[in-house]
Formats: sequence, structure tokens, C-alpha cells
Amino acid sequence: MGLAIELGQRGLSVAVVERYPEPQLVPKGQNLTQRTAEHFHFWGCEAELRSAHPIPAGGGIGGMTCYGTLLTDHHYDWLNRAHVAAYYHCANARLPQYATETVLRARVSKLRGVQVFYGWQGVDLSQDADSVTLRISERGGEGIEDLRAAYLVGCDGSHSVVRSKAGISEELSDHNRLMALLVFRSPELHELLKRYPVKAFYNVLHPDFEGYWQFFGRVDYGLSWFFHAPVPLGTTRDNFDFKALLHKAVGQEFSFQLDYIGLWDLRVAAAKTYRSGRIFIAGDAAHSHPPYGGYGINLGFEDARNLGWKLSASIQGWGGPNLLDSYSAERQPVFTSTTAEFIERFIEEDRAFLSSNHPGQADFAERWQNRNLDASEVMAFEPNYEGSPVIGGAGHPSAVGEHQFVARVGHHLAPGMLADGRAIYEAIGPGFVLLAAKNGTLDFELAASDLNLPLEVLTMSEESAEVYKSSLILVRPDQFVAWTGEEGKAYDILARAVGMP
Repeated sequence: MGLAIELGQRGLSVAVVERYPEPQLVPKGQNLTQRTAEHFHFWGCEAELRSAHPIPAGGGIGGMTCYGTLLTDHHYDWLNRAHVAAYYHCANARLPQYATETVLRARVSKLRGVQVFYGWQGVDLSQDADSVTLRISERGGEGIEDLRAAYLVGCDGSHSVVRSKAGISEELSDHNRLMALLVFRSPELHELLKRYPVKAFYNVLHPDFEGYWQFFGRVDYGLSWFFHAPVPLGTTRDNFDFKALLHKAVGQEFSFQLDYIGLWDLRVAAAKTYRSGRIFIAGDAAHSHPPYGGYGINLGFEDARNLGWKLSASIQGWGGPNLLDSYSAERQPVFTSTTAEFIERFIEEDRAFLSSNHPGQADFAERWQNRNLDASEVMAFEPNYEGSPVIGGAGHPSAVGEHQFVARVGHHLAPGMLADGRAIYEAIGPGFVLLAAKNGTLDFELAASDLNLPLEVLTMSEESAEVYKSSLILVRPDQFVAWTGEEGKAYDILARAVGMP
């Protein structure tokens, strides 16, 4: 849906094949980063996202990590995204994925160029030099249709038909763990957790689970919850005591009504490439991992922003022959480093701590709190495209970085102001933007005209130019910095940014 908005707003004709007529009421993918909120800002539905927020004012959306049980004396704040708020234009958010999807569906319905086939699914595909054909079937019916388009993007989940039919292989890291997802209602648990104000998600680390998380999250504030936890291999919905599992994780008995039980294998899967000819994959079709830290949904939205402008550029004639290949070259390494540095590393570090530390030690409380003193996961999660084919320079794309206000090539642009007093993020449009602190941008404007490239020149405030530490900053349509400097060969700079040889 996000990709359809990105393309539809750019004037392209888009068909979306969506198997479910209504969003599925399973509260996946709840933590939306500040960067994801920026996507909704540019998709024209950030206000609607805020309105769909189920947590009341003052309820808080913070996280915490607990030792042993949820109702423990040993806990600390976790994944506090407030630490990076100043580096983004929009605030982060928290709401169930079905609420997020409802906002996106409503926005899609207002775009004339987007047609959605609700209740249909892709079953086969073929491609030639000029187009892709997707065969779709009506779920619960007998309808069959063929859709023909310039490009096809499979956003169809971890068991992607598009990925399989396109012959794109995966690399798997199987943890040999079965996980349960429980969705339940419990006003009593809400009362018990009033001792932890302004928290919305809770990670319980217990030695029995060897670093794998027991994870609680609020859904409808004061009423409903979800819970992830490891369960023995061979567990089914009928042969396991899920009530006892919940009581043990909380640390006492409490009343609840269980609404949903799901079981899934804990594994990490990454496609070896995100492109096969005119076929692309994005989101869970391209990469999947345990729902630890909310990385999955946010990575998927960033896939859409990265791919969307590049597809548009290619269709509208201002993208070079190398531009579409840069999608996989930029996004695939970001996912690989996310899993290695922010998911699997956490499991290993938690396992090591739990195996050698316990509350019986005189200094355990100090050791537990010390785990959080140098916690840098929020500050260090800074996806960037250093060294990508359309960025150039040293380095390589990665999820690991450092949040700075300085405008750095390959990195997300921090907020700033224009000379006329407007916020940069309120002024920039859908094309490339050249932020300038001085006159003398005519060579870039002429080069953009020669390349048929949409370029808007905006004058920065003196204060922002000083903070960015550059007098000229070329910003891509996805708000990543393509180039900075005092001067340069404008044509070559722009040509590289759009994949010209």
C-alpha cells in the first residue's frame, strides 16, 4: 500500500493485488520509527496515522526490559526512540498494523491512478523484455485475470509467490525455535502494570529461554495485548498450557481472555537479490526475521520509498540504466546488517548475560542496570547507503551508523530550516532538491534540464548551512543525501545520482 501511494502520487498507473478485503486483526508491526512517520508525512496521511493511534495522550509508547518476570524489581528502559527524535522531522508512533493499514488503504482510495483488487491473489507470472504479466485468481471465487505492466513488485510476505516464481533464492538462518503469538484481553494486567507508567511494550528475559525474548505489547490501551514467547517444538494450539506460560512470564496469576493463538518458526531469511529483470521484491518477501524491536515493518516501508522514486524515474525517462539495480544494492545490505547487529547480536548478548548472572549475586542489581548504561541500539540504528552505486565514495550500505546533524553523503538528511523560515521537510517536493547557502546554482539547474531530471533549488538558512557544514547539498527524493560540497561538476554529480553510466 505504501509503494502504491508512492507511485500513485507520482502520476503512475498502479494495480494492487491484495488478498484480504479487510485488514487482518492481528497486531503485528506496531512500533513505527520517526523515519517511518516521515514516509506518512510525504504520503499525505501523517495526521490520519496520529488519529488512528490507540494509546491516549499521556499513555506513553516507551519500552522496558525485565529480568525473569514482567513484575520484577530488575528492569530498565529499552528502545527509547526519544534519543534520536531531534534528527527527524516527525515523531515516532505506535499502533497495530491493521490500524496502520487502514490509514494506507484510505489514502490509496483517493489516488485515481491506483486500482486495488481486494480479495485476489497472484498465482503465476511471466516477463519479457518490455513487460511483466501477473495472473491473479479470486480467493473464494472462480475469477482469473491477467495483469500486464512495466514492472511487478512482490510485497506478498515471507512465503512470497512472486519471489518463488521469479526464481529469487533465499539465505536462511534457522534458530530451531518455535514461537507462539498470543493475543488476549486483560484489564487486570493493565492495572498491574500501572507501576510502569508510559510504557507500551515489555521484553522479559528469563534464563530458561537462553536469550530468546518473551515479549508483551499493548494493543488497545487498557484492554488488549499481544505476547510472543518460545514454546517447545511440537506445540500445537491444543496440546500446550498457554495460560501457565502467560502467568509465569508475568510473575503472578491474572485473569485474561485469549482471543488468538499463532505459531511460527523463528528464523532469519534474506533474498540474495531484490530484483530479477522487471520483477522486484520488498518487505517480508525480501527479508524476514523475528519481530524483535519493530525493525521489519519499518524496513519494509523504507524499501517502498527507495524503490518508488527509482521506478518512477525509470518510467518517466529520467532514471539511468543503473538506477533500478541500486535498489537491491542499497537495501539488501541494510537488512543483512540489521539482523546481524540488532537482532541476532541481541540474542547472543542476552544469552551470555543470563548464563553468568543471577539475582543471588550481591552485585546483580548493579550489573543489570549497567547493561543499559551504554545501550546504543537506537542511536546506532542509522541505515545509510554509503558507497552505493549511485552514491559513490568509500564505505558500503549498512544499518549501522551514527546520528548526526552534519549532511553526509549516503545518509538521511536531518531537519533544517530555509532562509524564508519554512522547515525544509515542509518545503521539499517529490523530486531532487538542491539546498544552497549561496547563489551560483545555475550549472545544476542547466544540468538537470539536460538530464530531464526534476530538481528544485531551495535556499537554506545560515544556521542550517552551518549545522549541515556544507553550502550545497543534493537531496534525493527519499531524503537521503546524494552529494555535498562547495562546488562540483554538476552534470556528473546528477548523472551518478540517477544511475547514468
